[in-house]
Amino acid sequence: MDNSLRAIATGLVQRLQQAGFAAFWVGGCVRDQLLGRDPQDYDIATDARPEQVEKLFARTIPVGRKFGVVIVLLEGRQFQVATFRAEADYRDGRRPEKVVFANARADAERRDFTVNGLFFDPQTKTIHDWVGGQRDVRAKIIRTIGSPAARFDEDHLRLLRAVRFAAQLDFAIEAKTFAAIQGRASKLKKISAERIRDELLKLFLPPHAARGLALLRASGLLAVVLPELAATIDCEQSPDFHPEGSVFNHVHLMLQKLSAGAEPALVWSVLLHDIAKPVTATRDAATGKIHFYGHEREGAVMAEKILQRLRFPGRTADQIVTCVGHHMQFKDVRQMRRATLRRLLLRPTFPLELELHRLDCVGSSGNLEHYDFLREQAEELERQPAIRPPLLTGDDLIRLGLKPGKSLGAMLAEIREKQLADELKTPRAARAWVRKQISA
Repeated sequence: MDNSLRAIATGLVQRLQQAGFAAFWVGGCVRDQLLGRDPQDYDIATDARPEQVEKLFARTIPVGRKFGVVIVLLEGRQFQVATFRAEADYRDGRRPEKVVFANARADAERRDFTVNGLFFDPQTKTIHDWVGGQRDVRAKIIRTIGSPAARFDEDHLRLLRAVRFAAQLDFAIEAKTFAAIQGRASKLKKISAERIRDELLKLFLPPHAARGLALLRASGLLAVVLPELAATIDCEQSPDFHPEGSVFNHVHLMLQKLSAGAEPALVWSVLLHDIAKPVTATRDAATGKIHFYGHEREGAVMAEKILQRLRFPGRTADQIVTCVGHHMQFKDVRQMRRATLRRLLLRPTFPLELELHRLDCVGSSGNLEHYDFLREQAEELERQPAIRPPLLTGDDLIRLGLKPGKSLGAMLAEIREKQLADELKTPRAARAWVRKQISA
């Protein structure tokens, strides 16, 4: 357990209480504590107003002052300190038009799910439960506090958060809560792409990524947030290559095989690598086999649009699009010329692409022949560091008498090709070859 973080959070509550205010840990940190998990952060609820919190602590950030929320910085850590409040008058399905400061019970009753509505006093070791949160933690159930319809109409993102919490915690969603999600799925269209993206990034973290996808499908939310992925549910594949069945089943199986700690670029490469199969599917009239010609190229285009829609950071999006666009190259690696193979191995995204290929194999035929071959080739290349930097630069060619332009670029490309094919191995040999080309 991170004793230092817990100790700082305890000290923060103690300082508020010594100043005459009520103060508790609240939400996820209390739930995680009951589940025997180490909380990754601690939120504090108090009857102190934002200005009173700011007077008590030297370093604060007024992130949501009008909503009663202040960030307190202590010993290099950030803690969200929120004044007890009862929200009212929701109009946009995102945030309340006004906030009324209230007591601890009213603050608990305005929260989203019972398991997040628990208050804990670290000084007296007392849990305050006005919403049945302890019961639902024990039963492993996600249930809204009060009316599911009211809670989801207040903030439509709670539809997605319910699924995310159920996946993360391996909980079931209570029947009325789940029915309300299914009936209101379309309301997610009103939520900003950034907020949806952030929830999906948490939802698709291993080891609960596969369950997250299954819950998205069952709840009806998948068709709203990722309709292109929902289209893979009914997209069948030829059983000789894909005994697992549909494209959706394939992706779901790959998510199950993800290692803990897998980076988002890999997770989303898995989600999107076959995204274009539904729009490229054809069936051979003679054999009945299903083909998806060019699905990797079309998939790269579709993936880029999806990631732009979800406002993914450019670097991560570029990595994912590269993986999607190149993933079918791996079936041909044994027939590649040495230079072509080495260019593949030297791509900055190669480690990501290789792991995607492994998952693609274990999520279908299970044949890792090409994966093992590529690992051997990559290890061999690591023992030849001279291959990585180009033998000559543009400046080198200009000094040898070439003028800047297309011919210089073509010459550089040809030298690189010969280097990767082991036809030129040193800068000296490359310069001699260039002089020969010039004289010719």
